[in-house]
Amino acid sequence: MEQVSHYQVRGVPGSVAQTTFHGRRVDFWAPAGGSDRVIIAHDGQNIFDKRTATRGQTWELAQHSIAIAHEYGLTPPAIIGVFHSASSTDPFGRAKDLAPQQPFQNGVTPVLGRSGFWHREQPSFPLEEIRADAYLALIVDEILPAIAAETGSHFDPAKSAMLGSSMGGLATLYAMARYAPYFQTALAFSTHWPVGENPLVEALMRPLNPTFLPKLWMSRGTKGHDRNYEPFQELADQIAIENGYHLGSTLQTKVFKRTGHNEKSWRSYLPQALRFWLKP
Repeated sequence: MEQVSHYQVRGVPGSVAQTTFHGRRVDFWAPAGGSDRVIIAHDGQNIFDKRTATRGQTWELAQHSIAIAHEYGLTPPAIIGVFHSASSTDPFGRAKDLAPQQPFQNGVTPVLGRSGFWHREQPSFPLEEIRADAYLALIVDEILPAIAAETGSHFDPAKSAMLGSSMGGLATLYAMARYAPYFQTALAFSTHWPVGENPLVEALMRPLNPTFLPKLWMSRGTKGHDRNYEPFQELADQIAIENGYHLGSTLQTKVFKRTGHNEKSWRSYLPQALRFWLKP
C-alpha cells in the first residue's frame, strides 16, 4: 500500500485516506481506534469524493453508515472504496475488473448488443482479458489486511459486507461464492444481468446459500437500464428462495419505482440496505 494523500469529506470525522495498491487507487475511512466492521465498495470513485464521482454524485456511503451505526449503538464500519482501472489506454478496464470471470470464460455467452461492455455485434475485448479473479484476490489478500493494520481494525467476517451497483453488483455476487469466509453480507444494486441473461443469473445465484452468506440484498429501479432487469431479477429472487433464503429476513429484494441507473438513485435507498446489514 502506498499512501498518496488525505482529504476531508463533509459529515465524515477525520479524513479519508487516498492510497494505491499496485497502481490501483483505493480510498478508505475508519473511525478512530478502528472497527470490527468493514464494507468494501466497488467503483470507489463514487464513494467519497465528488471530484472523482460520476456526474459529481457520490453514494455518501460513509455519512449514511456512520449515522445508522450510531442509531444502533455500534462502532461505525470502516469504508473502503476500490476504484476500477479504466483508463485512456484501457477503456474497458472497469468491465475487465468486474465481469464474473469464471462464468464468462467457462460457458456463459455474452449477449451482444446489450449496454455494458459488449456493444453492437462484436465483443469490445476478448473474454480472456477479464481479470475479476485477480481483482478480487487483491481485495482479499492485500487491501483488507493492509487497511486493517493501518487503522487498528480487526475485521470480523460476520460483520463484513460488499457493495456494488450494475457491473459492481455482478462482481459482488461473484465474490460471495469465491470468498465466502470473508464476507457474510452482499448488497447488490441494479445488478447488470442483461449482459449474460438467464445463464449468468444461474451461474451466480446457484452457489449462494444462507449457510455461508447469511444476508443477501438485491434491488433495482424501473428507469434507464433498470427497465430491462425485471425478468432476470425475478429469476435471481426465485433461485435465492429455492436455496433457502427467507424473504424479509435473510433476503431483501426491492423494486424502487421511478428510480434509475445512477448514483443519485442508489444513494436514495442506500440507508435501507445499510440497515439490513447493520441492524443487530
